[in-house]
Amino acid sequence: MPRGQKSKLRAREKRRQARAKNALEEEASPGPYYGCPHQAIPVASMPTPPDMPMEEDSIFSCAYAKSSAQNLDEKSSDDSEDAEDWCKDPINHKVVLLVQFLIEKYQKKEVITKADMLKSVVKTSKNHFNEILKRASEHMELAFGVDLKEVDPTRHCYALFNKLEHTFDGVLGEEKMPNSGLLMIVLGVIFMKDNCAPETEIWSVLNMMGVYANRKHFIYGDPKKVITEDMVQLKYLEYRQVPNSNPPSFEFMWGPKAHADISKMKILEFWAKIHDTTPDSFSTLYEAALRDEEERAQARASARARTAAMASPYSKAMVRSSSHDK
Repeated sequence: MPRGQKSKLRAREKRRQARAKNALEEEASPGPYYGCPHQAIPVASMPTPPDMPMEEDSIFSCAYAKSSAQNLDEKSSDDSEDAEDWCKDPINHKVVLLVQFLIEKYQKKEVITKADMLKSVVKTSKNHFNEILKRASEHMELAFGVDLKEVDPTRHCYALFNKLEHTFDGVLGEEKMPNSGLLMIVLGVIFMKDNCAPETEIWSVLNMMGVYANRKHFIYGDPKKVITEDMVQLKYLEYRQVPNSNPPSFEFMWGPKAHADISKMKILEFWAKIHDTTPDSFSTLYEAALRDEEERAQARASARARTAAMASPYSKAMVRSSSHDK
């Protein structure tokens, strides 16, 4: 074969290999929002509610951004190896891509369909779609406090719903995803600490999740401002100085709006999800949550009775007025 033709063939083969490499890299790229989770936190390292059954193999893992992972200074080699192993799982990689896809759909307020998820994300892993969707849904719930629900079983359309029925995304700053997850974590720590948690305890838990008071977070923005200012102003949290503390220390309590809008059972269910168990596994907290449910039911019944009592005289007056008109 002439030398010139050989050179052309070699050049053509190099171009083909380069295109194949680029295609693989593009397929593997997690996009601008999400990379592998920077840590998988064993339940043993999370604050454990009273009477909590421990399971060594139970893992609380969320997908965090590469930018967040790169900002962590205190990252052990074990954490790095865990993240690397997590990323090597092709199913987990698709989970990360699907989480990114769901975030983009949420931000653009676009309809989420199974067909789009299969075409844009899952692709060659269609046989694992249900497992990928399940894991991605769990990440969305734990990181953002939103539930992914199928709203049209015929066309397989999905939507994201804030776990806290009131929706305050867009109120707590300019973040593009709701801060419900952050609020539910803080409220959970307060609940576990007998309804009053030292600020140091709050940050100890959040630090385990890569959320720091002095670092901007890719989901929550300025976490310290969100927790100590925004959520306080909205009356979801109370933030006060501990009396006679020197140097000054601070503590958190549930705010009046949290008491009014959020049940302790909902928070307990969220924490049970984190620990991969059921709410009744936390017997002490479960009893407190049940009492809270009963009190809420009684309050609703009393409110309905007051409304009916106020409406009754008005109804009678309207009936008398109508009869006089006749």
